[in-house]
Amino acid sequence: MMDNQYFVGWGTLALINAALAQGKNRTGINWFLLSLVLGPLATLILLFVEKRYQ
Repeated sequence: MMDNQYFVGWGTLALINAALAQGKNRTGINWFLLSLVLGPLATLILLFVEKRYQ
């Protein structure tokens, strides 16, 4: 039971990171996949990355 909650939380965090990345004009799918591997560390990286202007 606890394992399912862990995976749901990790997947939700990856979706949130993808949305955050798209808000900073970054590739959402790349950050989603990176977040599946790095998890909360990817969130910290995204917080400090500058927004990309086109």
